[in-house]
Amino acid sequence: VSDFGGGPVGLAELASALGEYPDAVAETYEPFLMRLRFLVRTPTGRVATPAAYEYLGLPGPSGAATG
Repeated sequence: VSDFGGGPVGLAELASALGEYPDAVAETYEPFLMRLRFLVRTPTGRVATPAAYEYLGLPGPSGAATG
């Protein structure tokens, strides 16, 4: 989470950070996280929501995506 400073992350970078293939992230993880409202897609990339930070017990970055 802290590697990207809370900013938008592209699919390839997210997959690399997770050690997964981009297709696996897009088809498996992303829909699940979006249903939980932990992840949103923006025009510039994927962003963790305040709900995700709260669930993980982490302070969210200023300007975190709402959703």
